[in-house]
Amino acid sequence: MGTRKKVHAFVRVKPTDDFAHEMIRYGDDKRSIDIHLKKDIRRGVVNNQQIDWSFKLDGVLHDASQDLVYETVAKDVVSQALNGYNGTIMCYGQTGAGKTYTMTGATENYKHRGILPRALQQVFRMIEERPTHAITVRVSYLEIYNESLFDLLSTLPYVGPSVTPMTIVENPQGVFIKGLSVHLTSQEEDAFSLLFEGETNRIIASHTMNKNSSRSHCIFTIYLEAHSRTLSEEKYITSKINLVDLAGSERLGKSGSEGRVLKEATYINKSLSFLEQAIIALGDQKRDHIPFRQCKLTHALKDSLGGNCNMVLVTNIYGEAAQLEETLSSLRFASRMKLVTTEPAINEKYDAERMVKNLEKELALLKQELAIHDSLTNRTFVTYEAMDEIQIAEINSQVRRYLEGTLDEIDIINLRQIKEVFNQFRVVLSQQEQEVESTLRRKYTLIDRNDFAAISAVQKAGLVDVDGHLVGEPEGQNFGLGVAPFSTKPGKKAKSKKTFKEPLRPDTPPSKPVAFEEFKNERGSEINRIFKENKSILNERRKRASETTQRINAIKREIDVTKEALDFQKSLREKQGEYENKGLMIIDEEEFLLILKLKDLKKQYRSEYQDLRDLRAEIQYCQHLVDQCRHRLLMEFDIWYNESFVIPEDMQMALKPGGSIRPGMVPVNRIVSLGEDDQDKFSQLQQRVLPEGPDSISFYNAKVKTEQKHNYLKTMMGLQQAHRK
Repeated sequence: MGTRKKVHAFVRVKPTDDFAHEMIRYGDDKRSIDIHLKKDIRRGVVNNQQIDWSFKLDGVLHDASQDLVYETVAKDVVSQALNGYNGTIMCYGQTGAGKTYTMTGATENYKHRGILPRALQQVFRMIEERPTHAITVRVSYLEIYNESLFDLLSTLPYVGPSVTPMTIVENPQGVFIKGLSVHLTSQEEDAFSLLFEGETNRIIASHTMNKNSSRSHCIFTIYLEAHSRTLSEEKYITSKINLVDLAGSERLGKSGSEGRVLKEATYINKSLSFLEQAIIALGDQKRDHIPFRQCKLTHALKDSLGGNCNMVLVTNIYGEAAQLEETLSSLRFASRMKLVTTEPAINEKYDAERMVKNLEKELALLKQELAIHDSLTNRTFVTYEAMDEIQIAEINSQVRRYLEGTLDEIDIINLRQIKEVFNQFRVVLSQQEQEVESTLRRKYTLIDRNDFAAISAVQKAGLVDVDGHLVGEPEGQNFGLGVAPFSTKPGKKAKSKKTFKEPLRPDTPPSKPVAFEEFKNERGSEINRIFKENKSILNERRKRASETTQRINAIKREIDVTKEALDFQKSLREKQGEYENKGLMIIDEEEFLLILKLKDLKKQYRSEYQDLRDLRAEIQYCQHLVDQCRHRLLMEFDIWYNESFVIPEDMQMALKPGGSIRPGMVPVNRIVSLGEDDQDKFSQLQQRVLPEGPDSISFYNAKVKTEQKHNYLKTMMGLQQAHRK
């Protein structure tokens, strides 16, 4: 088991123009918050009303950005989840205090995304950094509304609504929701799509405290399972991250809720009250019974509250005097949560089937190793099981490095390896032969010396003479490769003629992609070379523009930091008193250095910005050249393809100079398009979203796809209703 540790509790204050500075104060360590109330004079002279409270927490986040909140609250929890530790991050507080903004953020803006999308990003980034492990990611999205369980991802076409209601089930492995769909996701964009799908299905309502108030508790769970790629051991680790967005507590007198909203508020306050009772019981070391089953919320979070889990609480509060009673209540809850201890431990599991297979392999290998001596003396025949793909790939790599000269020798361990080394030598040799033959076939027409029919055909076409010698040389640059003569005498030189014959025309025209590759290597080689050079220059300019933009952003951030430091020095000088000498303001050395630094940074900024403008002009011009080359290459290929394979041979004379048909007049049914490759599209997209970083691409792609899907569904529903009318 793991060691016991306290729950981490943080407070995030909602920004406001009407902050109660006289009643709310923060400690210098940014870990404490003090509340001061004025005495109620209506209670008379003898008044024992408490007016001061002090709360010690793990951090106070005031005017904190979404980046800082995630770095402080969630980054370590997500990181440890990849190592096998469960994690839970919960947002608690009064309605309208910013819980959903903290957890989910504003999905319309990448910079304002919350803990949940950032956690998904971190998970997939860390998976990329661990190539030695095969890690699977699954997600689920649960909603608890009026003490009923709902699957927010049930609207997906391959899920569908559940026939039986969902229930909470306990087993030795923990608590799970029976009937809740769990979705495998292999990439970041798919995970964002599931998140946005669930968000569109959440229940919200409007009241005086919040026009978009969440009316349900939501739990987004990320399930992780990691298997080692390098070790064939049966042990693997699992973990899960619960991201909990609680509905806000509200005073009915302030919110003015009525009807359905009033009923929802009653259920919300009731479940939050049961949650607080469970927290109080967990914080009391003398309590034996913890009332988890009082409501669906505490029952579903049984593993997270005081169990095998890294637990973090974010308490969202108002900074206004009018909400001070609710703020005090939320801070008391955070203080009670800090008394709760958890016992996180690595979740290791064993694959029974894999364990049996590994034991069988080990037993067979031991038997074979014991029989090596007999095998070497030819007294018995030893057979080994086939190596796995990873072992074969390693031996193949060693053989290639040995042939290239970068590896002096191959370490031999057993007979099985020796056999595989010889086999990989054969594989490498075969691949090299195929590469040479493929290269020759791309450049020349190869004919088997024993294929007399083919030889007779090329002789009739005039490509070789009766002695089997090649007629002519291609463009006088290289030696032609044709049919070897039937009788080759040492020292006898082949005769060559000055006439050049057209190559044989195939009965069936080749596919345009194949013909296009041939065209680029032969007749269109020059225009293709120019196209590649222009495209290379374009990519180089785009890369430089990207680097310049990043430097500009870095300089801008440094300018902002320097301005803040300079403003601080100015305010400090004003507080301490300003000094003048002959009408000139006297400043200290630190402020003077900051002014010089700011001046230098602005100069750098203007210089880099001018370079960026010049680069953008060059990019526009290079793009124009690339488009021109692409159009010219396609047009030339179209003419060449029709002349070489489409136009009948008896019309070829008409295409000669002075003929009735000019090149380019033959209609084309299909045009081979170079198009923009994936790198071009990515570069253009990166230029558009560069201020927010290329990491935002998956986020925006998923958002757009989700919106398109729901717009399509709305349109179809509208058409169906109109058809019924």
